[in-house]
Amino acid sequence: MLAKKAVVIGLLGSTLDRGTRSEADRWNAWRPTVDICRQDDLVVHRLELLHSPSERRLAETVSADIRSVSPETAVRCHVVEFGDAWDFGRVYETLLQFAQGYPFDLEHEDYLVHVTTGTHVAQICLFLLTETRLLPARLLQSAPPKRREDTITGHISIIDLDLSKYDRLAARFEQQRRDDLSFLKAGIETRSRVFNDLIARIEQVAIASRAPLLLTGPTGAGKSKLARRIYELKKIRQRVTGPFVEVNCGTVRGDAAMSTLFGHVRGSFTGAMRDRPGLLRAANGGVLFLDEVGELGPDEQTALLRAIEEKQFLPLGADAEVKSEFQLIAGTNADLAARVRDGRFREDLLARINLWTFRLPAITDRSEDLEPNLDYELAAASQTTGLRISMSREARDRFLAFATSPEAVWPGNFRDFNGAILRMATLAPGGRITIDVANDEIERLAGAWRRGRDANDDEELLEGLMPRERVAALDLFDRAQLAAVARVCRSAPSLSEAGRRLFAASRSRKAAPNDADRLRKYLARFGLSWRALSGSS
Repeated sequence: MLAKKAVVIGLLGSTLDRGTRSEADRWNAWRPTVDICRQDDLVVHRLELLHSPSERRLAETVSADIRSVSPETAVRCHVVEFGDAWDFGRVYETLLQFAQGYPFDLEHEDYLVHVTTGTHVAQICLFLLTETRLLPARLLQSAPPKRREDTITGHISIIDLDLSKYDRLAARFEQQRRDDLSFLKAGIETRSRVFNDLIARIEQVAIASRAPLLLTGPTGAGKSKLARRIYELKKIRQRVTGPFVEVNCGTVRGDAAMSTLFGHVRGSFTGAMRDRPGLLRAANGGVLFLDEVGELGPDEQTALLRAIEEKQFLPLGADAEVKSEFQLIAGTNADLAARVRDGRFREDLLARINLWTFRLPAITDRSEDLEPNLDYELAAASQTTGLRISMSREARDRFLAFATSPEAVWPGNFRDFNGAILRMATLAPGGRITIDVANDEIERLAGAWRRGRDANDDEELLEGLMPRERVAALDLFDRAQLAAVARVCRSAPSLSEAGRRLFAASRSRKAAPNDADRLRKYLARFGLSWRALSGSS
């Protein structure tokens, strides 16, 4: 079986190697350490037998029995002191010291590590030492004889931990990894190296860790879909047992947010007619996805931090805390570090949720992935419409050329891309997207983005005059009107002249128009003044 002299290293089995209580009957029992030395196809040149001080007498008995059945086997006993045989660190350190001090002769001897005897902790430690080549050996596993056999000689197996020799196992592992990555990408054969590397890292972490994950990136980059895919992969691999619970934190505010997330008891506030468990408790055993986590208020942030750290929280109006074991996935398109500096997000909460942070790139940073995503969306549209959706070569080339051009800004990222494909699929005659359909969609997108750029210019102008929060609180109508007024004020030499330009039509119908006062009052509604807009006195 072995080309060189066989040397076995093993632990004395305090129960199995004793055989029976009667010393005279021990030959009628299967004893693994003795048995490996009387195998027909394995000649053990030397046995290195490790035992505790209290097992010295048993070690001497086993050594004598081995000499009687295998005179060619030299038995060397080594006393090892584990202290607590179930203390993993102590056992590993003791066995490591033995391995480091052993004079291995690899040129002339083959080494086998017997892992049938000893405590489970010791067996695991021997496996780890062998797998890392600190013990340059193969594993030796022995088993008792089958009941129907008229013998007490058992069976042995030699296991080589060099997996490179097991092509089928290695190929199976690699295929499992490819399947996991494909699953996280919804089966899309993405070509972006950066994105593929990102998904590979997420797959590693998703399988191995239950720590919070933070998914960042622009709106429409796919954070919500990826969060659900991570959960589904963990479910398949039996890393979670509970449900996937999702909430957009931007849609809940104040008491409603506390009640939605942490639950409440009946009568805790007006309208609380019955108990509500809350989403954190609903996610017990599963995954809680908090999208737009940066929108949580101070109270919710504080309660969430405690729920993450201690796995318990206090529902509104409750006297006793409840527990929930969930994994948190948080999503945001905001700069949480900037919000920490502004005092709008807890620094300790950010530190707790960004142990694993993954930023999903915008669609414009993954132009090479638009073609495979186009095929994916066409297949999805086929399912949605119930027709087989196809695209002419001319339409496909035209749309992809536009989609990857500098003109295509895709502010909603893949959400916009998905919408464009679905619109073309809906309008496609007979389910085939023609060049005319593609051109109409391109014109629609380009026009919408031009209008969006104008709106962005308005926001940029107004944010130079007032805080961003106040701009965001304005209706779109007020924003557009105020931006137009601000541009006129900046170009006019005086308040009166700006008023005359703005109220040119209506002033003609007034007997005593006062354009300056009218403009001043309009600006005051928004907390602005002529000086703020014009820079003049």
